[in-house]
Amino acid sequence: MTNLVRRHAVLGALGLAAAMLAAPASAQEVTLKAVNAFQEGTYYARNFERFVKKVNEEGKGVLQINYLGGPKAIPTMEQGAALRNSVVDLANTTTSFLGGVSPESLSLNYATIAWAELRKNGAVDYLNKAMGEKGLYYYARTGDGVPYHIYLNKKIDKADLSGLKIRIAPIYREFFTRLGATVLQVAPGEVYTALDRGVVDGYGWPLLGIFDLGWHEKTKFRVDPGFYNIELGVVFSAKSWNALGAAQRDFLNKQVAWLEGLNADMATKDAPIDIKRQADAGIQVIKLSDAEGKRMLQIAHDAGWAQVAAGSPQHAAKLRELMTR
Repeated sequence: MTNLVRRHAVLGALGLAAAMLAAPASAQEVTLKAVNAFQEGTYYARNFERFVKKVNEEGKGVLQINYLGGPKAIPTMEQGAALRNSVVDLANTTTSFLGGVSPESLSLNYATIAWAELRKNGAVDYLNKAMGEKGLYYYARTGDGVPYHIYLNKKIDKADLSGLKIRIAPIYREFFTRLGATVLQVAPGEVYTALDRGVVDGYGWPLLGIFDLGWHEKTKFRVDPGFYNIELGVVFSAKSWNALGAAQRDFLNKQVAWLEGLNADMATKDAPIDIKRQADAGIQVIKLSDAEGKRMLQIAHDAGWAQVAAGSPQHAAKLRELMTR
């Protein structure tokens, strides 16, 4: 046997061995590290925790999730960078907390087209291309169908927050600024103290969830109408998602419909309950006039998309085209 023939024979044998080793590797159990942007057990954490339990029960031998917990594991506003750098593999979060890493992801909050249609019309695929450039992958939506509101300790009678210090998240920074507020970004776990000490006069938050955090004790008013549409989602590190084998990815893709189906309870079941709870807790409703409410919503819409355009000029126009009518 010549050296050349011998060399090809050896390489062929090595290639076969590698292929034999690679085949079962894709089916070996993979463990992913997960964090939650919200404190364990609270409203916006619970469905993700149900998802983790379901995956770990059904995914034995294929995929498991090591749930590290909420903000005590990694602070809420640092989780986007942790995903991008593959410090963790997935997180239950909101694009509001990821805006510093992926400004284009904020677009989901300003969409006026239903989520199911966004999946069908290519909007989610396009968004994932843009987010992928920043090291993120949007896997599933875990919150939908519920508006945000302005909560205050001082009464207003029009869409004007001048002279008020308001806690904001990135998705409504521009909106509240245009309403004249002095805006402060405060982590959810610190808002109660900020309200108690008068550091802020109010905050933006969805209709649901203030009781978990005790904020109802320091809140006098809720402004109607609500604005935007709540967005919560399970977001992966793009590197971690792309590294999954076919078996793991197929398994996870089969979980999406179940996880996103939990959203229905938010608007139909949970929202009416929290509206009553807020009233019982003494939170009064400030209902703006039709004209002021319409003006406020137009400011919100324009401000949101202006914020996307400022942070992601290369993607904003296409995302707006796909996500709004």
